[in-house]
Amino acid sequence: MADTSSAAPLLLPGKKSAAAAAQYTRCASHARDELRSFRACLRWMCVDHTSAPRSAGSWAAFFLLAVAAPAAVTLALPPATPDRPFDGQVQVSLTLAAALAHLSLASLLRVGLRRLLCIDRLRHDSDEVRAGYTAQLARSFRVLACFLVPCSLADAAYRAYWYWDAAPFRSPWWTAAACALDVASWVYRTAVFFMICVLFRVICYLQVLRMVGFAREFGRFADVAVVLEHHRRIRDQLRRISHRYRRFIIFCLVLVTASQFCALLATTRPHAQINLATAGELALCSVSLVAGLLVCLHSAAKITHKTQAITSVAAAWHADATIHAFDNDLEDPDPALPAATGYLAPANAYRVASGEESDGYDDDDDARSDDSLDDPKLVPFQVNNMCFQKRQALVTYLENNRAGITVYGFVVDRTWLHALFMIEFSLVMWLLGKTVGIS
Repeated sequence: MADTSSAAPLLLPGKKSAAAAAQYTRCASHARDELRSFRACLRWMCVDHTSAPRSAGSWAAFFLLAVAAPAAVTLALPPATPDRPFDGQVQVSLTLAAALAHLSLASLLRVGLRRLLCIDRLRHDSDEVRAGYTAQLARSFRVLACFLVPCSLADAAYRAYWYWDAAPFRSPWWTAAACALDVASWVYRTAVFFMICVLFRVICYLQVLRMVGFAREFGRFADVAVVLEHHRRIRDQLRRISHRYRRFIIFCLVLVTASQFCALLATTRPHAQINLATAGELALCSVSLVAGLLVCLHSAAKITHKTQAITSVAAAWHADATIHAFDNDLEDPDPALPAATGYLAPANAYRVASGEESDGYDDDDDARSDDSLDDPKLVPFQVNNMCFQKRQALVTYLENNRAGITVYGFVVDRTWLHALFMIEFSLVMWLLGKTVGIS
Protein backbone atom coordinates (compact mmCIF):
# COMPACT_ATOMS: atom_id res chain seq x y z
CA MET A 1 0.00 0.00 0.00
CA ALA A 2 1.65 3.15 -1.19
CA ASP A 3 1.72 6.22 1.03
CA THR A 4 1.77 9.63 -0.61
CA SER A 5 2.06 13.06 0.88
CA SER A 6 -1.45 14.07 -0.16
CA ALA A 7 -3.95 14.17 2.67
CA ALA A 8 -7.03 15.20 0.70
CA PRO A 9 -10.12 13.21 1.69
CA LEU A 10 -11.53 10.78 -0.85
CA LEU A 11 -15.24 10.99 -0.13
CA LEU A 12 -15.99 14.54 0.93
CA PRO A 13 -18.33 16.31 -1.50
CA GLY A 14 -16.81 18.93 -3.72
CA LYS A 15 -17.21 20.66 -7.03
CA LYS A 16 -17.50 18.49 -10.10
CA SER A 17 -14.27 19.51 -11.77
CA ALA A 18 -11.64 17.49 -13.56
CA ALA A 19 -9.40 17.53 -10.49
CA ALA A 20 -12.26 16.42 -8.22
CA ALA A 21 -13.26 13.64 -10.61
CA ALA A 22 -9.68 12.42 -10.85
CA GLN A 23 -9.73 12.12 -7.07
CA TYR A 24 -12.00 9.07 -7.39
CA THR A 25 -10.08 7.30 -10.14
CA ARG A 26 -7.96 4.24 -9.50
CA CYS A 27 -4.80 5.29 -7.70
CA ALA A 28 -2.66 4.25 -4.79
CA SER A 29 -4.43 4.83 -1.47
CA HIS A 30 -2.77 6.96 1.12
CA ALA A 31 -2.86 6.33 4.84
CA ARG A 32 -4.82 9.44 5.81
CA ASP A 33 -8.00 8.99 3.78
CA GLU A 34 -11.41 7.88 5.02
CA LEU A 35 -10.40 4.21 4.69
CA ARG A 36 -7.77 4.43 7.42
CA SER A 37 -10.31 3.13 9.95
CA PHE A 38 -11.01 0.10 7.76
CA ARG A 39 -7.31 -0.59 7.35
CA ALA A 40 -6.70 -0.25 11.08
CA CYS A 41 -9.65 -2.57 11.79
CA LEU A 42 -8.33 -5.17 9.36
CA ARG A 43 -4.88 -5.03 10.96
CA TRP A 44 -6.21 -5.31 14.52
CA MET A 45 -8.41 -8.23 13.52
CA CYS A 46 -5.44 -9.90 11.81
CA VAL A 47 -7.19 -10.21 8.44
CA ASP A 48 -5.03 -7.75 6.49
CA HIS A 49 -3.98 -9.26 3.15
CA THR A 50 -2.65 -6.11 1.47
CA SER A 51 0.90 -7.49 1.37
CA ALA A 52 2.61 -10.87 1.61
CA PRO A 53 4.06 -10.39 5.15
CA ARG A 54 0.73 -9.18 6.53
CA SER A 55 -1.07 -12.03 4.81
CA ALA A 56 1.32 -14.53 6.41
CA GLY A 57 0.74 -12.93 9.81
CA SER A 58 -3.02 -13.05 9.30
CA TRP A 59 -2.94 -16.75 8.50
CA ALA A 60 -0.68 -17.41 11.51
CA ALA A 61 -3.13 -15.58 13.78
CA PHE A 62 -6.01 -17.54 12.26
CA PHE A 63 -4.46 -20.92 12.92
CA LEU A 64 -3.44 -19.83 16.42
CA LEU A 65 -6.80 -18.40 17.55
CA ALA A 66 -9.28 -20.36 15.43
CA VAL A 67 -7.67 -23.82 15.43
CA ALA A 68 -4.92 -24.21 18.00
CA ALA A 69 -6.53 -22.31 20.89
CA PRO A 70 -9.86 -24.22 21.07
CA ALA A 71 -8.08 -27.53 20.45
CA ALA A 72 -5.57 -26.82 23.24
CA VAL A 73 -8.28 -25.86 25.72
CA THR A 74 -10.33 -28.97 24.91
CA LEU A 75 -7.35 -31.30 25.21
CA ALA A 76 -6.08 -29.65 28.41
CA LEU A 77 -9.32 -30.18 30.34
CA PRO A 78 -9.03 -33.03 32.86
CA PRO A 79 -11.14 -36.15 32.30
CA ALA A 80 -13.16 -35.45 35.45
CA THR A 81 -14.40 -32.14 34.04
CA PRO A 82 -18.21 -31.95 33.61
CA ASP A 83 -19.17 -32.89 30.09
CA ARG A 84 -20.06 -30.25 27.50
CA PRO A 85 -22.06 -32.31 25.00
CA PHE A 86 -22.37 -29.58 22.37
CA ASP A 87 -18.87 -28.11 22.62
CA GLY A 88 -17.46 -30.08 19.69
CA GLN A 89 -20.27 -29.03 17.38
CA VAL A 90 -19.94 -25.38 18.44
CA GLN A 91 -16.18 -25.33 17.90
CA VAL A 92 -16.42 -26.94 14.47
CA SER A 93 -19.20 -24.57 13.34
CA LEU A 94 -17.39 -21.43 14.47
CA THR A 95 -14.07 -22.56 13.02
CA LEU A 96 -15.63 -23.38 9.65
CA ALA A 97 -17.47 -20.04 9.59
CA ALA A 98 -14.26 -18.15 10.45
CA ALA A 99 -12.33 -20.11 7.81
CA LEU A 100 -14.95 -19.29 5.18
CA ALA A 101 -14.89 -15.60 6.12
CA HIS A 102 -11.08 -15.49 6.21
CA LEU A 103 -10.73 -17.15 2.81
CA SER A 104 -13.34 -14.83 1.34
CA LEU A 105 -11.61 -11.73 2.75
CA ALA A 106 -8.27 -12.93 1.41
CA SER A 107 -9.80 -13.31 -2.04
CA LEU A 108 -11.74 -10.03 -1.96
CA LEU A 109 -8.87 -7.87 -0.72
CA ARG A 110 -6.73 -8.85 -3.69
CA VAL A 111 -8.52 -6.24 -5.79
CA GLY A 112 -7.73 -3.53 -3.23
CA LEU A 113 -9.87 -1.98 -0.53
CA ARG A 114 -10.85 1.05 -2.64
CA ARG A 115 -12.05 -1.09 -5.54
CA LEU A 116 -13.76 -3.53 -3.19
CA LEU A 117 -15.74 -0.70 -1.57
CA CYS A 118 -16.48 0.74 -5.05
CA ILE A 119 -14.88 4.08 -4.18
CA ASP A 120 -13.22 4.28 -7.60
CA ARG A 121 -16.76 4.43 -9.08
CA LEU A 122 -17.84 7.46 -7.05
CA ARG A 123 -16.55 9.89 -9.68
CA HIS A 124 -19.77 9.23 -11.65
CA ASP A 125 -22.06 9.99 -8.70
CA SER A 126 -23.41 13.13 -7.11
CA ASP A 127 -22.12 14.88 -4.01
CA GLU A 128 -25.15 13.61 -2.08
CA VAL A 129 -24.21 10.00 -2.80
CA ARG A 130 -20.60 10.62 -1.77
CA ALA A 131 -21.65 12.28 1.49
CA GLY A 132 -24.07 9.46 2.29
CA TYR A 133 -21.42 6.85 1.62
CA THR A 134 -18.97 8.70 3.86
CA ALA A 135 -21.50 8.60 6.70
CA GLN A 136 -22.17 4.92 6.09
CA LEU A 137 -18.46 4.07 6.21
CA ALA A 138 -18.23 5.74 9.62
CA ARG A 139 -21.43 4.01 10.78
CA SER A 140 -20.31 0.54 9.67
CA PHE A 141 -18.12 0.09 12.74
CA ARG A 142 -21.04 0.86 15.02
CA VAL A 143 -23.04 -1.77 13.15
CA LEU A 144 -20.20 -4.26 13.63
CA ALA A 145 -20.06 -3.42 17.33
CA CYS A 146 -23.84 -3.85 17.67
CA PHE A 147 -23.48 -7.46 16.53
CA LEU A 148 -20.14 -8.33 18.09
CA VAL A 149 -20.32 -6.74 21.56
CA PRO A 150 -23.55 -8.44 22.78
CA CYS A 151 -22.43 -11.86 21.52
CA SER A 152 -18.97 -11.44 23.05
CA LEU A 153 -20.31 -10.28 26.42
CA ALA A 154 -22.83 -13.12 26.52
CA ASP A 155 -20.15 -15.67 25.67
CA ALA A 156 -17.74 -14.20 28.23
CA ALA A 157 -20.44 -14.42 30.91
CA TYR A 158 -21.26 -17.99 29.95
CA ARG A 159 -17.59 -19.06 29.92
CA ALA A 160 -16.94 -17.40 33.29
CA TYR A 161 -19.98 -19.13 34.77
CA TRP A 162 -18.99 -22.53 33.38
CA TYR A 163 -15.33 -22.35 34.46
CA TRP A 164 -16.32 -21.02 37.90
CA ASP A 165 -18.89 -23.80 38.38
CA ALA A 166 -16.83 -26.64 36.91
CA ALA A 167 -13.39 -25.54 38.24
CA PRO A 168 -11.52 -27.91 35.88
CA PHE A 169 -8.05 -27.02 37.24
CA ARG A 170 -6.79 -26.92 40.78
CA SER A 171 -5.07 -23.60 40.26
CA PRO A 172 -7.42 -20.65 39.69
CA TRP A 173 -4.80 -19.04 37.46
CA TRP A 174 -4.92 -21.97 35.04
CA THR A 175 -8.70 -21.83 35.10
CA ALA A 176 -8.65 -18.08 34.36
CA ALA A 177 -6.09 -18.57 31.57
CA ALA A 178 -8.17 -21.31 29.93
CA CYS A 179 -11.30 -19.16 30.19
CA ALA A 180 -9.53 -16.12 28.67
CA LEU A 181 -8.13 -18.20 25.82
CA ASP A 182 -11.54 -19.72 25.14
CA VAL A 183 -13.21 -16.28 25.08
CA ALA A 184 -10.48 -14.82 22.84
CA SER A 185 -10.91 -17.63 20.37
CA TRP A 186 -14.69 -17.15 20.31
CA VAL A 187 -14.45 -13.36 19.86
CA TYR A 188 -11.89 -13.67 17.05
CA ARG A 189 -13.90 -16.19 15.04
CA THR A 190 -17.16 -14.30 15.51
CA ALA A 191 -15.53 -10.95 14.64
CA VAL A 192 -14.07 -12.28 11.39
CA PHE A 193 -17.43 -13.71 10.36
CA PHE A 194 -19.33 -10.51 11.20
CA MET A 195 -16.67 -8.37 9.50
CA ILE A 196 -17.28 -9.75 6.02
CA CYS A 197 -21.06 -9.58 6.53
CA VAL A 198 -20.89 -5.90 7.50
CA LEU A 199 -18.51 -5.25 4.60
CA PHE A 200 -21.08 -6.68 2.19
CA ARG A 201 -23.76 -4.52 3.83
CA VAL A 202 -21.68 -1.36 3.28
CA ILE A 203 -21.16 -2.18 -0.40
CA CYS A 204 -24.88 -2.81 -0.89
CA TYR A 205 -25.72 0.46 0.87
CA LEU A 206 -23.68 2.37 -1.71
CA GLN A 207 -25.78 0.82 -4.46
CA VAL A 208 -28.95 1.80 -2.57
CA LEU A 209 -27.74 5.41 -2.48
CA ARG A 210 -27.03 5.25 -6.19
CA MET A 211 -30.46 3.89 -7.00
CA VAL A 212 -32.19 6.59 -4.94
CA GLY A 213 -30.19 9.27 -6.75
CA PHE A 214 -30.87 7.56 -10.06
CA ALA A 215 -34.61 7.49 -9.37
CA ARG A 216 -34.60 11.20 -8.63
CA GLU A 217 -33.29 11.82 -12.14
CA PHE A 218 -36.79 11.04 -13.36
CA GLY A 219 -38.13 13.98 -11.35
CA ARG A 220 -36.60 16.53 -13.72
CA PHE A 221 -35.61 16.85 -17.34
CA ALA A 222 -33.53 13.80 -18.26
CA ASP A 223 -32.21 12.37 -21.47
CA VAL A 224 -33.07 8.75 -22.23
CA ALA A 225 -29.51 8.04 -23.39
CA VAL A 226 -28.07 9.36 -20.11
CA VAL A 227 -30.55 7.36 -18.05
CA LEU A 228 -29.79 4.20 -20.04
CA GLU A 229 -26.05 4.67 -19.63
CA HIS A 230 -26.42 5.24 -15.89
CA HIS A 231 -28.56 2.12 -15.48
CA ARG A 232 -26.08 -0.01 -17.43
CA ARG A 233 -23.25 1.24 -15.24
CA ILE A 234 -25.15 0.30 -12.07
CA ARG A 235 -26.12 -3.07 -13.54
CA ASP A 236 -22.48 -3.80 -14.37
CA GLN A 237 -21.44 -2.85 -10.84
CA LEU A 238 -24.06 -5.16 -9.32
CA ARG A 239 -22.81 -7.96 -11.54
CA ARG A 240 -19.28 -7.45 -10.21
CA ILE A 241 -20.49 -7.46 -6.60
CA SER A 242 -22.52 -10.63 -7.20
CA HIS A 243 -19.56 -12.35 -8.79
CA ARG A 244 -17.30 -11.49 -5.85
CA TYR A 245 -19.71 -12.49 -3.08
CA ARG A 246 -21.71 -15.36 -4.60
CA ARG A 247 -19.41 -18.09 -3.27
CA PHE A 248 -19.46 -16.66 0.22
CA ILE A 249 -23.26 -16.32 0.23
CA ILE A 250 -23.93 -19.86 -1.00
CA PHE A 251 -21.32 -21.50 1.26
CA CYS A 252 -22.51 -19.44 4.23
CA LEU A 253 -26.07 -20.53 3.55
CA VAL A 254 -25.05 -24.19 3.37
CA LEU A 255 -22.86 -23.93 6.48
CA VAL A 256 -25.49 -22.19 8.61
CA THR A 257 -28.21 -24.58 7.46
CA ALA A 258 -26.10 -27.64 8.23
CA SER A 259 -25.08 -26.20 11.60
CA GLN A 260 -28.67 -25.47 12.63
CA PHE A 261 -29.91 -28.88 11.55
CA CYS A 262 -27.13 -30.58 13.50
CA ALA A 263 -28.04 -28.46 16.54
CA LEU A 264 -31.72 -29.35 16.15
CA LEU A 265 -30.89 -33.02 15.80
CA ALA A 266 -28.62 -32.94 18.85
CA THR A 267 -31.11 -31.14 21.10
CA THR A 268 -34.11 -33.30 20.13
CA ARG A 269 -32.45 -36.67 20.54
CA PRO A 270 -33.62 -38.88 23.44
CA HIS A 271 -32.13 -38.19 26.87
CA ALA A 272 -30.50 -34.95 25.73
CA GLN A 273 -29.50 -32.70 28.65
CA ILE A 274 -30.69 -29.19 27.79
CA ASN A 275 -29.84 -26.47 30.31
CA LEU A 276 -27.82 -23.29 30.54
CA ALA A 277 -24.57 -25.05 31.38
CA THR A 278 -24.75 -27.51 28.49
CA ALA A 279 -26.63 -25.73 25.70
CA GLY A 280 -25.79 -22.07 26.35
CA GLU A 281 -22.84 -21.98 23.96
CA LEU A 282 -24.88 -23.77 21.30
CA ALA A 283 -27.55 -21.07 21.47
CA LEU A 284 -24.95 -18.29 21.22
CA CYS A 285 -23.30 -19.96 18.24
CA SER A 286 -26.63 -20.37 16.45
CA VAL A 287 -27.63 -16.75 17.05
CA SER A 288 -24.27 -15.46 15.77
CA LEU A 289 -24.29 -17.51 12.58
CA VAL A 290 -27.93 -16.82 11.75
CA ALA A 291 -27.51 -13.08 12.41
CA GLY A 292 -24.57 -12.86 10.02
CA LEU A 293 -26.45 -14.74 7.30
CA LEU A 294 -29.53 -12.53 7.72
CA VAL A 295 -27.40 -9.39 7.34
CA CYS A 296 -26.14 -10.63 3.96
CA LEU A 297 -29.54 -11.77 2.71
CA HIS A 298 -31.30 -8.58 3.85
CA SER A 299 -28.69 -6.36 2.17
CA ALA A 300 -28.82 -8.32 -1.07
CA ALA A 301 -32.63 -8.36 -1.18
CA LYS A 302 -32.83 -4.64 -0.38
CA ILE A 303 -30.60 -3.52 -3.24
CA THR A 304 -32.32 -5.97 -5.59
CA HIS A 305 -35.76 -4.50 -4.92
CA LYS A 306 -34.46 -0.94 -5.02
CA THR A 307 -33.05 -1.71 -8.45
CA GLN A 308 -36.19 -3.41 -9.71
CA ALA A 309 -38.34 -0.53 -8.44
CA ILE A 310 -36.73 1.66 -11.09
CA THR A 311 -39.03 0.03 -13.64
CA SER A 312 -42.16 1.44 -11.95
CA VAL A 313 -40.49 4.84 -11.60
CA ALA A 314 -39.63 4.84 -15.31
CA ALA A 315 -43.17 3.79 -16.22
CA ALA A 316 -44.62 6.65 -14.14
CA TRP A 317 -42.15 9.08 -15.72
CA HIS A 318 -43.11 7.83 -19.20
CA ALA A 319 -46.81 8.22 -18.47
CA ASP A 320 -46.41 11.75 -17.08
CA ALA A 321 -44.22 12.84 -19.98
CA THR A 322 -46.69 11.41 -22.51
CA ILE A 323 -49.73 13.02 -20.89
CA HIS A 324 -48.08 16.43 -20.57
CA ALA A 325 -46.27 16.34 -23.90
CA PHE A 326 -48.41 19.20 -25.27
CA ASP A 327 -48.14 21.49 -22.25
CA ASN A 328 -45.21 23.49 -23.59
CA ASP A 329 -45.78 26.06 -26.28
CA LEU A 330 -43.11 26.20 -28.97
CA GLU A 331 -43.79 29.87 -29.88
CA ASP A 332 -44.07 31.09 -26.28
CA PRO A 333 -42.26 28.42 -24.23
CA ASP A 334 -42.43 28.21 -20.50
CA PRO A 335 -38.90 28.65 -19.05
CA ALA A 336 -39.62 25.92 -16.50
CA LEU A 337 -40.31 23.38 -19.26
CA PRO A 338 -37.86 21.95 -21.81
CA ALA A 339 -38.99 22.94 -25.29
CA ALA A 340 -40.61 20.24 -27.46
CA THR A 341 -39.05 17.29 -25.79
CA GLY A 342 -41.82 15.68 -23.80
CA TYR A 343 -39.46 14.55 -21.05
CA LEU A 344 -41.11 16.53 -18.29
CA ALA A 345 -42.08 14.70 -15.12
CA PRO A 346 -43.21 16.20 -11.80
CA ALA A 347 -40.63 16.71 -9.08
CA ASN A 348 -42.33 14.09 -6.89
CA ALA A 349 -42.35 11.38 -9.58
CA TYR A 350 -40.14 9.04 -7.55
CA ARG A 351 -42.18 9.47 -4.37
CA VAL A 352 -45.44 8.95 -6.25
CA ALA A 353 -44.17 5.80 -7.98
CA SER A 354 -42.85 4.37 -4.75
CA GLY A 355 -46.09 5.10 -2.86
CA GLU A 356 -44.55 7.65 -0.50
CA GLU A 357 -46.71 10.51 -1.76
CA SER A 358 -50.08 10.75 -3.45
CA ASP A 359 -50.23 12.11 -6.96
CA GLY A 360 -52.25 15.31 -6.79
CA TYR A 361 -52.01 17.90 -9.53
CA ASP A 362 -53.30 21.43 -9.09
CA ASP A 363 -56.25 21.97 -11.40
CA ASP A 364 -56.22 25.74 -11.05
CA ASP A 365 -57.92 27.17 -14.13
CA ASP A 366 -56.33 30.59 -13.64
CA ALA A 367 -52.78 29.24 -13.81
CA ARG A 368 -53.36 27.59 -17.19
CA SER A 369 -54.87 29.56 -20.04
CA ASP A 370 -57.57 28.00 -22.23
CA ASP A 371 -56.69 26.83 -25.72
CA SER A 372 -58.12 28.80 -28.63
CA LEU A 373 -58.09 28.63 -32.38
CA ASP A 374 -55.96 31.77 -32.54
CA ASP A 375 -53.28 30.41 -30.19
CA PRO A 376 -52.99 26.66 -30.64
CA LYS A 377 -50.55 24.80 -28.40
CA LEU A 378 -49.36 22.11 -30.75
CA VAL A 379 -46.11 20.18 -30.84
CA PRO A 380 -44.89 18.61 -34.09
CA PHE A 381 -45.93 15.00 -34.25
CA GLN A 382 -42.51 13.78 -35.32
CA VAL A 383 -40.76 15.25 -32.28
CA ASN A 384 -43.29 13.91 -29.80
CA ASN A 385 -43.40 10.53 -31.50
CA MET A 386 -39.62 10.22 -31.37
CA CYS A 387 -39.55 11.12 -27.66
CA PHE A 388 -42.36 8.68 -26.98
CA GLN A 389 -40.52 5.85 -28.73
CA LYS A 390 -37.34 6.58 -26.77
CA ARG A 391 -39.15 6.50 -23.46
CA GLN A 392 -41.06 3.36 -24.43
CA ALA A 393 -37.80 1.68 -25.42
CA LEU A 394 -36.31 2.60 -22.06
CA VAL A 395 -39.27 1.17 -20.13
CA THR A 396 -39.17 -2.02 -22.21
CA TYR A 397 -35.44 -2.34 -21.57
CA LEU A 398 -35.90 -1.95 -17.83
CA GLU A 399 -38.73 -4.51 -17.79
CA ASN A 400 -36.57 -7.13 -19.52
CA ASN A 401 -33.25 -6.37 -17.82
CA ARG A 402 -33.94 -6.53 -14.10
CA ALA A 403 -30.71 -5.97 -12.23
CA GLY A 404 -29.88 -7.05 -8.69
CA ILE A 405 -27.68 -9.30 -6.59
CA THR A 406 -27.58 -12.79 -8.07
CA VAL A 407 -26.24 -16.10 -6.80
CA TYR A 408 -25.30 -18.25 -9.78
CA GLY A 409 -28.13 -16.86 -11.86
CA PHE A 410 -30.77 -16.73 -9.10
CA VAL A 411 -31.83 -13.20 -8.19
CA VAL A 412 -31.84 -12.64 -4.42
CA ASP A 413 -35.27 -11.05 -4.01
CA ARG A 414 -38.37 -11.70 -1.90
CA THR A 415 -39.47 -14.57 -4.14
CA TRP A 416 -36.11 -16.27 -3.73
CA LEU A 417 -36.19 -15.72 0.03
CA HIS A 418 -39.73 -17.10 0.27
CA ALA A 419 -38.69 -20.22 -1.63
CA LEU A 420 -35.64 -20.59 0.62
CA PHE A 421 -37.77 -20.23 3.73
CA MET A 422 -40.20 -22.88 2.55
CA ILE A 423 -37.37 -25.30 1.81
CA GLU A 424 -35.84 -24.73 5.24
CA PHE A 425 -39.22 -25.03 6.95
CA SER A 426 -39.97 -28.30 5.12
CA LEU A 427 -36.64 -29.74 6.18
CA VAL A 428 -37.23 -28.69 9.80
CA MET A 429 -40.66 -30.31 9.88
CA TRP A 430 -39.27 -33.47 8.30
CA LEU A 431 -36.49 -33.64 10.88
CA LEU A 432 -38.89 -33.03 13.77
CA GLY A 433 -41.13 -35.76 12.38
CA LYS A 434 -38.22 -38.18 12.52
CA THR A 435 -37.09 -37.20 16.04
CA VAL A 436 -40.04 -36.09 18.19
CA GLY A 437 -42.89 -37.42 16.03
CA ILE A 438 -44.37 -34.19 14.65
CA SER A 439 -46.37 -34.91 11.52
